[in-house]
Amino acid sequence: MLSSIEAYSQAIYAALDSAAFVRRHTVRIYSRGAWIGVLEGQIEFDQRLVLRVFERMDFARQRIMVYSYEVWQGQQQLYWYDPRNILPMPVWPVAFRTTSTFRLTSSTIVSPRPNSPSPVPTFPF
Repeated sequence: MLSSIEAYSQAIYAALDSAAFVRRHTVRIYSRGAWIGVLEGQIEFDQRLVLRVFERMDFARQRIMVYSYEVWQGQQQLYWYDPRNILPMPVWPVAFRTTSTFRLTSSTIVSPRPNSPSPVPTFPF
């Protein structure tokens, strides 16, 4: 899927267009050089939930190099994940320790999949 911007675009747009739970989206994918691509935009769901996403891919390495995700409901930010943030980490069980920072609402834990070449956060919905 990360072999080229064309393959990545086709997979992402097919998933967004076929997902019944996606009401609409403003996701766009564009090139920033011969091997670099950017995905950015918003995905809207029921109950006024919006996922804001940013990814920068290196297609030569077939990796997502930079990524950031935020979940909003109306004007309230519910969750976010941004590995570039260097604020101190809360103390969590060993399975969830990383160098990234997470914000929690009640007992919800948002975390990337451990040891994944392209970490993807898990949200509670």
